[in-house]
Formats: sequence, structure tokens, C-alpha cells
Amino acid sequence: MNTGNDTTYDLISRFNHWVIALAMIGMLAFGTYIDDFVPRGQGQNALLQIHKAIGVLVLAFGLWRIGWRLARGFLEPAAPMPVWQDRIARLTHWVLIACIVLMPVSGMMTSLFGGHDIQVFGLFTIPGLPENKALSDVAGDAHGAIANVLIFFIALHAAGALKHHFMDRDATLVRMTSGRSAR
Repeated sequence: MNTGNDTTYDLISRFNHWVIALAMIGMLAFGTYIDDFVPRGQGQNALLQIHKAIGVLVLAFGLWRIGWRLARGFLEPAAPMPVWQDRIARLTHWVLIACIVLMPVSGMMTSLFGGHDIQVFGLFTIPGLPENKALSDVAGDAHGAIANVLIFFIALHAAGALKHHFMDRDATLVRMTSGRSAR
């Protein structure tokens, strides 16, 4: 638990952050590739199965990451900042945390309400539900909208980290990369 004296993130927190960050960005890119560049048919279906299986794993790891983050607490900002920046940073973190769950769940609901099983690399199968096109469509629309929200907030988060590092020259980025509390 964060005692309030912590000035940097522990190794597990940093590992969780970067694994989920890379997984979410990778899945956004992979989903966009499948949707925009792969012709409909067997090839697209095979890639969608991989996308879905990875999505289930991302959800499982994401829940672990969120649990760890909530148990450890949130660090105070690395340096003083205006109230409006602090509020944007906090909002950004909460939106990203929500998207870690909402993105894979909406994708899974799209598939499951579409009557499709989700095969997870031969380890287990999540059986499809009786087809409900309306719910599948709503979940699919939500999946696409959440993707756009996620892209915006990932860009905002990265821009904020780079601003802190290069303009403010504070330890915000450093403590999430090397674990050091000062530059």
C-alpha cells in the first residue's frame, strides 16, 4: 500500500504498466489492421480468433494490473503542477484504467452475443451465447467508440509524460521507466 512516502513505482507496478500499455496499443493496431486492411473471409476470421484470444488474456492481466494499482495506491505528482493539469492527469489515468476493462469486455460481448465461441489458444473456450444481434451490435459499436477514446487518452498520457520529462524536467517519466525518483 502506498504510504504517501513513496516517490517511485515498484518493479511490479512498472512491469504491469508497460505490459498493459504495449498490449493495448498492439491490440488497437492489430484490430485496426484486421478491420481496415484484411478482406472479409477465412483470413480475417483466423486473425479475429487470434485477436479475441489475446483480448481475453489482456483482460485477465489488466484486471491483475488494476488490482495491483488500487492495492498500492497512487503516487503524488513528481513535481508541483497547476490544478488543471493535475485534474487532467487524474482523469486520464482513470479513463485508461476503465478502458483496460471496457475494451476487451466490449469485444468479448460483441462476439459472444453474436453467437460465437471465443477459443483461447486451445487452453479453454468461452462459449457463445444465443445470438442477439442488437446486443452484439451495441457491444461492437461500444468497442469501436472505446477504441477511439483509448487512442486519444493514450496520446494525451504519452504527451503529458514527455512534457514532464523534456519541458518540466521532473521525475514523472523516469519513475515509471527506471524506478528512480529524480533525474
